[in-house]
Amino acid sequence: MDALQERLGYRFQNPALLENALTHSSYANERKEPEIQSNERLEYLGDSILGMVTADKLYRLFPDMPEGKMSRLRAELVCEQSLHAVALSLDLGRCLRLGRGEEHSGGRERPSILADAVEAIIAAMYLDGGFEPAKAFILGHVLEGLDEGHIHHVIDYKTELQERVQRKADQHLQYVLAGTSGPDHNKRFTMAVLLNGTELARGDGRSKKEAEQAAAKAAMETIE
Repeated sequence: MDALQERLGYRFQNPALLENALTHSSYANERKEPEIQSNERLEYLGDSILGMVTADKLYRLFPDMPEGKMSRLRAELVCEQSLHAVALSLDLGRCLRLGRGEEHSGGRERPSILADAVEAIIAAMYLDGGFEPAKAFILGHVLEGLDEGHIHHVIDYKTELQERVQRKADQHLQYVLAGTSGPDHNKRFTMAVLLNGTELARGDGRSKKEAEQAAAKAAMETIE
């Protein structure tokens, strides 16, 4: 925990908040102890703080950028892929508290679990030290390089897939909801991408749009 706090650049007054941020629901469900809570509520709060800080930064940094483009850029900056990269840089996987099943199924490397932990840590910082430490972490880790214009653009797999299939005539892509899982505040979506009515691949995400991108990426790997 000491080494992690060094990497975070913040030392908690209440270390229990950091432990909570690192506790996956699988661990809490196995223990069934009232004092052990999962990080889902923290993740919910951290997601809102992250979105607000990012929106504020983009609003001030790009005064001439239209609303639609700012919204798309914010979505790219705070998506699961981006937060997963932050988690890897902090070596969060080694610090997670996971249930046995999640541990054995590769939960320490799962992008969704790692991304959720980053959001939970943001909320833990906010509750422990106020808005400024949480904001400093977001600016220093999630939005690093934004001032210098080093913006990481997530690949638009849907557009790439559309362009690829349109090289032949009469090709029609369709995305359909294949399933959902998780509680209302932390729902996961599974989308299937169909080519002329035949399923090519499926993808998961925290929103339908994110799941569609994952499905398109998977489809790109299955077709020439």
